[in-house]
Amino acid sequence: MTQKELQTKSFLLLLILISLAFGWVIWPYLSVIFCAIVLAIMFAPIKRYLMRKLPNRENLVAFLTVLLVLVMVILPLSLVTTFIVQEGAGVYQKLQSGELNINVYFERAVSALPTWISSLLDRIGIGTMGDLQEKLSQAMMAGSKFMATQALNIGQMTFEFAVNFGIMLYLLFFIVRDSDSLSNTIIKAIPLEPSKKQELFSKFITVIRATVKGNLIVAIVQGALGGLIFWILGIQAALLWAVLMAFLSLIPAVGAGLVWAPVALYLLMTGDIWHGITLIAFGVLVIGLVDNILRPILVGKDTQMPDYIVLIATLGGIVAFGLSGFILGPLIAVMFIAVWDIFSTGAKNPERS
Repeated sequence: MTQKELQTKSFLLLLILISLAFGWVIWPYLSVIFCAIVLAIMFAPIKRYLMRKLPNRENLVAFLTVLLVLVMVILPLSLVTTFIVQEGAGVYQKLQSGELNINVYFERAVSALPTWISSLLDRIGIGTMGDLQEKLSQAMMAGSKFMATQALNIGQMTFEFAVNFGIMLYLLFFIVRDSDSLSNTIIKAIPLEPSKKQELFSKFITVIRATVKGNLIVAIVQGALGGLIFWILGIQAALLWAVLMAFLSLIPAVGAGLVWAPVALYLLMTGDIWHGITLIAFGVLVIGLVDNILRPILVGKDTQMPDYIVLIATLGGIVAFGLSGFILGPLIAVMFIAVWDIFSTGAKNPERS
């Protein structure tokens, strides 16, 4: 091994160690950093528009962009989150006071079951209907208690939230202001030829924009439609159910159905056939159609991934990374496809590598 080769390998080892150490240092704030990057990418067109109107005013443009993020994203999300927590706390109080009795609703559903279904449930090991009723009631109590606990813990989490929120806004300002130089530095660091670097970077930007834009639009539309039909049918807490459907619709194909399908089943079991059939028809033909039409157009088309890969990547991303996984999952999938495509192209055409 020559002296030059030894120096090169030593430097690569140092580079890897330092990178791992830096990753370990920033790991607690990884979600905050990722959130800032995503917001900067989503608001990049607005930043470019402001730069045309205010040339050579990078600091002012960055400040105005962050202000727009606060008004258009952070404030609405904060209001929705506060509403959900308050509604959950309210449901928990009603359960404790007896104003809302889950057992009554459950008994109505059980009494409407055919005898053969009750016998089948006993045979498959679920146990007595009383046991199942108790377990479901406990689950409902636990869920509502969690929401109430979150409402009580908001004050305790204020400091941590304020720190993370401040870091996110601070990073967002500089990422927006220095986005051009940062992107050029990243592109230069990728050890590939210029065309392949640009291809990877373009896919990275495209996937983030398509995933966020597409999933949010689908979530808002499905949540709004679900809340509307719940309100028309007179189902209690329609707005709360609408928010829950919007949140769950981040899961492709099955998301909103996790809410409206059990409610429709309950309506059918309790003899409210007309409302149950109406909810099923609306859920399948309207709410489901939104997912089947809009998501492939807004997400799959831009990312150039088949629907089944989008579904698996999104579900796997959510399991692995939590809520941010609905972006990270498809992003990792499309980068995987892009890198292997570059590799296979280079293997077939080594003179172009």
